[in-house]
Amino acid sequence: MTMRRGFRAVQHGLSLLELLVAFAIMAMALGLLYRSMGSSARNVAEMVYQQQAAMVAESLLSSRESVAADGWNESGESAGFAWQVRSIPYVRSAGPASLSASSTSLNVTRLHQVVITLNWMDGSRPQKWELQTLLPQRKPDPGEVAQ
Repeated sequence: MTMRRGFRAVQHGLSLLELLVAFAIMAMALGLLYRSMGSSARNVAEMVYQQQAAMVAESLLSSRESVAADGWNESGESAGFAWQVRSIPYVRSAGPASLSASSTSLNVTRLHQVVITLNWMDGSRPQKWELQTLLPQRKPDPGEVAQ
């Protein structure tokens, strides 16, 4: 507002400086809003891929209730995911809960450590998941030689 001797000048509207400051504040606010919305959409897409990867891994695990004595080694591709399943016999750690030499004659179920590896592309970035679990070793069929 400008004062003159005895007269009061009346200002109508916004000055150019006030208008530029208002546009700068609005531009910064819209930039922050755009960035937060973009990251939210990216996070949702990433979660969808991770959920689909989990479903592929679950379906692979549900295809077998047990593992053959020679293990489970298989790979393939499903729903845009390259997967690999491999297993090795699980070795129990030595300790008070481990089996002693005298108890090995008992009918103890052997376990296999199953590792499922899933690979996929998330946009231009390769993604990889590795999941581990234990499955029992399949008991030999009648007449089959146990290993």
